[in-house]
Amino acid sequence: MLVFVLHIGGGVVGLVSGTVAAIAPKGGRLHRAAGNVFFVSMLTMAVFAAWLALVVPGQSSNFLGGVFTFYLVATAWATVRRRPGTSGGFEVAAILMPLGMVAALVLFIVQGAKAPPGGAPLGATYVVTFIALLAAGGDLNVILHRGIAGAPRLARHLWRMCVALTFATGSGFTNGLPRVFPGLMHVMPLLFLPMLAPLLLMTCWLIRVRFTGWIPNAA
Repeated sequence: MLVFVLHIGGGVVGLVSGTVAAIAPKGGRLHRAAGNVFFVSMLTMAVFAAWLALVVPGQSSNFLGGVFTFYLVATAWATVRRRPGTSGGFEVAAILMPLGMVAALVLFIVQGAKAPPGGAPLGATYVVTFIALLAAGGDLNVILHRGIAGAPRLARHLWRMCVALTFATGSGFTNGLPRVFPGLMHVMPLLFLPMLAPLLLMTCWLIRVRFTGWIPNAA
């Protein structure tokens, strides 16, 4: 019960703090404070999601989801905590996670399975595989160039945090909420709509960062 409380509590706090951080002016005090809360709460949620996936039958797909979310949040936070134009052992170790995930998912796809283990939709497997490839490519770029700075550095932080928030939103509304209200259809299309909000925010911020040259002073 304690694990469930920590997992759900971390997810709820992560959704609220992540939304605040995504909306707040980048580099400001509110953004930083909300971002730190999001970082801690999401790591808590992801750790216990992975744990529950191991001990609860039929939830094996959530293990990869928990580990990947942990990776996205950790690398996004490390990107802005590290000085611009620098990298180290953390990035070298971090790239092993998306590479391992891509290998596992590609193997599953090549085998021609009709549905992933643990009940995850097959389409989600392709989407997550693509995101993991992008993440691994970004890590490789940081390693080869020994760090990044400016707009690419800020974009790396933004998209990883927003994708992690998207995962948390999807899990909360399409997996957690139907368990609280059993009358709702588990795959009710309306429950997928909240996932669009962090993706739209991510798109707006990335366009501003990558195509207008805008970088907050605190970054």
